[in-house]
Amino acid sequence: MPLPFPALSPRRQDQLIALCGLLGGSVLIVFKVYDRADRVPLWAVVLPLMVLAGLELVRRTRPVLAVSLGGLAFAGSLFAGSLLATLIMYTDLLYAAVIYGTPRMSRVLHLSGGATVLALSTLAAIYGGTSGALLVVVVSSLVFLAPVWTGDVVRKHREEAEAERLRAEQTALLSEMDRREAIGAERARMARELHDVVANHLSAIAIHATGAQSVARRRSLPEDDPLVEVLAVIRENSVQGLAEMRRMIGLLRDSGGGEVDESYAAPDLAAVDALLAKARAAGQDVGLDFELSESGERGDLPVPVGLAAYRIVQESLTNALKHAGPGLVSLRLEFAPEELRIAVDSPYRGGPGRGLPGARAGLVGMAERAGLLGGSFEAGPRDGYWRVRAVLPRAQGNEGRA
Repeated sequence: MPLPFPALSPRRQDQLIALCGLLGGSVLIVFKVYDRADRVPLWAVVLPLMVLAGLELVRRTRPVLAVSLGGLAFAGSLFAGSLLATLIMYTDLLYAAVIYGTPRMSRVLHLSGGATVLALSTLAAIYGGTSGALLVVVVSSLVFLAPVWTGDVVRKHREEAEAERLRAEQTALLSEMDRREAIGAERARMARELHDVVANHLSAIAIHATGAQSVARRRSLPEDDPLVEVLAVIRENSVQGLAEMRRMIGLLRDSGGGEVDESYAAPDLAAVDALLAKARAAGQDVGLDFELSESGERGDLPVPVGLAAYRIVQESLTNALKHAGPGLVSLRLEFAPEELRIAVDSPYRGGPGRGLPGARAGLVGMAERAGLLGGSFEAGPRDGYWRVRAVLPRAQGNEGRA
């Protein structure tokens, strides 16, 4: 029988049952509400009550002992003077023995209860007639069999519920395994596509740039010739693009359950000087120069924050090379304890030629990177400059990967 005290621990529930039974029986004894109250000594009624109340404390941990001694105490109370409190506690011990005992205990109680009902009804039929026998059958069945049947039904329901819970957990585990397998297959497919399509094109660019450099050398063009410098920049960028593509393919092929190979480590702001050097080399012909200023303690940036900051700086410098007018491109990095602020100002060149295919895709990507980390991003023309502003919370970087 479910208890109306779900917040209490099992031990506290047993103590409460024993206390209620003892107090209830004491009240009945005080008012002499039991059989032969005028002839039975008081100790003969109190002793079974105290024994059954004490056995309630071990109804879960020692069900066999509780129901065995409880049966003897209940039999003694029947001969001394039937007390309602002892009857209720004994039926609870029968119920607990089925719930918390072994299946064998349940079968024993079914057989012993049925035998007791049969014996009592037979004696009642012999000495009291049919009507008395029927009454004894009903009362004895309620005492010896009803708690056992109830406990058996509750136990079967609990076992079925536990089996359903385990089945649900197994189903959820299989679903999670299927989901991970599907994600792994999709990542592998994306890695193949990147390798077969993008990486091949970058390889072709690098090969052609190398071939063009060889032709330039055979024609004895000087190293400071604009054509030679452009070819060098093209080859260097394509080779670096291939390296980053291999890094990305490695990340995609990684299952996510183990350590990522160090050769696939994500870039961060430690490589910003290399980005500026390449930007300066590429911007000489169009009159662009680049400068970097930092403030605050850089410290150890979380990997997602470092990667997002690197990509935002990289895309900002690339956009400056593609769209900015001649002048100085200023990059500022402000390392605050709680956030990283990125500011890029480049000379703004309006007019035609800005609506290139795929334009603003880089701006969308930078905004998404900042948004995934809970930061902010804005870009646009102001006071003759194209301004990029990004704020990345440093603490958010530990929650996920960019």
